[in-house]
Amino acid sequence: MSTLLSDLGADLPLIAAPMAGGPSTPALVTAAARAGGLGFLAGGYKTAQALAGQIHTTRVEGVSFGVNLFAPNPLPASREAYRRYAREVQAEADRYGLTLPEEPIEDDDHWTDKIDLLTSSPVPWVSFTFGIPDRVVVSALRRAGSTVLQCVTSADEARRAADAGVDALIVQAPAAGGHSATLTPAQPPTPVRLPDLIAGVRGAVSLPLIATGGITTATDVAGALDAGAHAAMVGTVLLRTHESGASAPHKAALVDPAFPTTVVTRAFTGRPARALRNHFTDRYDAIAPAGYPALHHLTGPLRKAATAAIDTRLIHLWAGTGHREAKAESIADTFARLVDQL
Repeated sequence: MSTLLSDLGADLPLIAAPMAGGPSTPALVTAAARAGGLGFLAGGYKTAQALAGQIHTTRVEGVSFGVNLFAPNPLPASREAYRRYAREVQAEADRYGLTLPEEPIEDDDHWTDKIDLLTSSPVPWVSFTFGIPDRVVVSALRRAGSTVLQCVTSADEARRAADAGVDALIVQAPAAGGHSATLTPAQPPTPVRLPDLIAGVRGAVSLPLIATGGITTATDVAGALDAGAHAAMVGTVLLRTHESGASAPHKAALVDPAFPTTVVTRAFTGRPARALRNHFTDRYDAIAPAGYPALHHLTGPLRKAATAAIDTRLIHLWAGTGHREAKAESIADTFARLVDQL
């Protein structure tokens, strides 16, 4: 394992991925560190104030950790396409007495406030996904003492990230659960095996690499490290752990025979994301326009209501291809399983 992790006191080349929307609690991040690895708080979909609260909660535990942000890379939805899709989805919202937004909501997820927070109250690691911040932001975070990482999905994206001055790369394969980190979200990610992707990125840049996407077994971890990654980042395999903040219906669906497969869909948020195939993906994926964050804000109230009602037909059940490997156990037990072949 490289000094990339060992400098922070990590004994294992394992990182708990940032999973926005609830799963990546301070308890999960703390448990990942105490199990010998490292964890990331998910800054996406939070105000700077809410993120500051989670940073404080984690910091007082005395562990090293990182924070992930969604970097602005808007994919605007045309008003016509948005309204057409909103009318279709409203039929589902009617079941819950919801009125969905009639006009597209475009925002930057409190970007400036969060950068101000992280430069004034630095954390050991800061990572970005969806977009690459400009060199001024990267330099400011590095001056504040943070190691800056960028999530990429191709060799070309890796070169762009290196040009921005980041310290290391998180290389995400298409098997990953949740949103693809692609910088070109209007196009679906090209299928590629994680070891092959790592090899391609290694040939393009000399930065340290962290592998992620479809890593759920000890064999997967060993394969990622053998391919040249300094560490493996895991998400889906942690969703059912005791420390995960994933909803109860989400945890149950991961091992429910009714949900045997995953699909990459933009039906929920307008960006490609891998989820368990359900009624919503079947019914709406083909007609969903590209449009982020507008579609995220459109379907958000419906997804929240469906989760409260345990209506798995309509929930965004983010999951990678190896979702059946997620166990109801502690993070420590999961990490122990994952390094069994090292």
